[in-house]
Amino acid sequence: MDAFRRFAHRCSSWVGTPYSFALALLVVLGWAFTGPLFHFSDTWQLVINTGTTVVTFLMVFLIQATQNRDAQSIHLKLDELIRADRNARNVLAGIENCSEEELQALQKEFERLRSARTTAHTQRRAAHPDR
Repeated sequence: MDAFRRFAHRCSSWVGTPYSFALALLVVLGWAFTGPLFHFSDTWQLVINTGTTVVTFLMVFLIQATQNRDAQSIHLKLDELIRADRNARNVLAGIENCSEEELQALQKEFERLRSARTTAHTQRRAAHPDR
């Protein structure tokens, strides 16, 4: 498992570089330039279709594994920050496990808080326009 994690991380890091994009572009251009040589045959088209399908299929799993790990790390860091602040509501730590209804209720609560804060800020500015 750990070997896969390291492999997935290295692959997704490398795939996100300009070099890997350039390599993919060269492969596609090489394939396109060989079209006339193979008379744009079905086999010629099948080569690129099969190649891209296999690479895409495998990359989905590698990238998803990396994103899952990154998301988990971010959640743990945020949970630690929430727990470290005495004024923070600890209910928000682990919010990713809430149901859709619970998330919607929290979203509405934060929208109300944001609206109240904006209203209070606007009223303060109206009361003290020179600030």
